[in-house]
Amino acid sequence: MQKDAYTLILEAIDGGVYRPGDRLVEAELAERFGVSRTPVREALQRLETQSMLARDGRSLIVASLDHNQLAELYVVRAELEGLAARLAARHAAPEEIKVLADMVEDDRTHLDDPAALSRANRRFHKQIHLASHNRYLVQQLDLVHRSMALLATTSLAAEGRGTAALAEHEAIVRAIAAGDGDAAQQALRSHISKAFETRLKLDAGAARSGGDS
Repeated sequence: MQKDAYTLILEAIDGGVYRPGDRLVEAELAERFGVSRTPVREALQRLETQSMLARDGRSLIVASLDHNQLAELYVVRAELEGLAARLAARHAAPEEIKVLADMVEDDRTHLDDPAALSRANRRFHKQIHLASHNRYLVQQLDLVHRSMALLATTSLAAEGRGTAALAEHEAIVRAIAAGDGDAAQQALRSHISKAFETRLKLDAGAARSGGDS
């Protein structure tokens, strides 16, 4: 099935082709994706409505999240992801649990590549969402993870964070495999909390660097 302009632009933002602050030009997007300008224009309007894009004068740029928006996003993410883990502990098939365990092992090969580890991390979390077997929760988490694409860097780029994150993933999978909803929910919420803490430290470090230059 051919992807529409909206999906193509969204995937480009999610994949880091366009980063927060980058200007999106209708004609360039139409040429890049091989589509006419009308669906591109409609897609840009839709993305602006969803706060994925922002106005900069007459131009549209990829939006960025301020500190308050970031904090709000992580609060919602922790609650929804925790619920997904709880439901996965109750509903996940043995095959789904095996896939999650295999993902953790496979992801060890990406420890030296934060970008690849970030992509693998998204796949892991998406698999937990699906294992919850709750379509409405999956839809809401898709919206949350779409907003995560507006973060310019991954917290997994912080020194040592990749190794710690994989250990946290292991704990989540163990709890889901044991059918322990409470432990799975707590393990995932703790995982998101540590990721948020790491991101705050990264942002603080970047701000200091900017101030010294």
